[in-house]
Amino acid sequence: MKKLTVLLAVALTAMASLIGIGVGTADAAGKVPLGGGSGILILKGGNTASACTVTTVGRPTSGSHRGELIAVTAGHCGTPGQRVFSERYQQRGQIGTIAYSASDIDVAVIKLDASRVRPVSTVNGVTIRGVDTRAPQFPTVLCKTGRTTGKTCGVNWLSTGGRHISQMCVIEGDSGSPVVVGDRLVGMVNAYYFLSCIGPETGTSIKTILDRLNRTGYGAFKPV
Repeated sequence: MKKLTVLLAVALTAMASLIGIGVGTADAAGKVPLGGGSGILILKGGNTASACTVTTVGRPTSGSHRGELIAVTAGHCGTPGQRVFSERYQQRGQIGTIAYSASDIDVAVIKLDASRVRPVSTVNGVTIRGVDTRAPQFPTVLCKTGRTTGKTCGVNWLSTGGRHISQMCVIEGDSGSPVVVGDRLVGMVNAYYFLSCIGPETGTSIKTILDRLNRTGYGAFKPV
């Protein structure tokens, strides 16, 4: 999916928080609620950022990053070292940093600041209570919630090679959106073909994502 580049007040907000002008700390304001479907902004430099969507928030239970609070999103949303802010709660400051990004399956891992983030399982009408690694088949109806188009659903046309192709409406900024069947996470949104919201949409399966997390120190990931 084409990356959505936006002008932000984030850089100025972050600077203000560093020098203590007009912006409280995250603890003072309360933790940022974050879950699958939450909008995020990844600073690219200057006053520009990519707007994307969180796939899920949770913790690996094995590997070198065991116990860390992390979020998953699309790989094209950012590169390691880039700072991440909540789109809705920009004034509360940085909530994480891109720790890993892979272009081959288009997935990224955000290391979250647990002192600033409160994981949630429901965002804008989509609830994640677990994962289902089975590939969805036609005519299963898939749903997603994204920072641009909210909750949309559509029939799944095909699953092949660790990806799905569906009729869900997606637009720029929905990259990373959680794809669910009921309350089970089955994948993420990565792109659309031809026309936004007409599609079709395509994304990576949760099995492919989990296999990569297992190989990169984020083993046995569990959504919070």
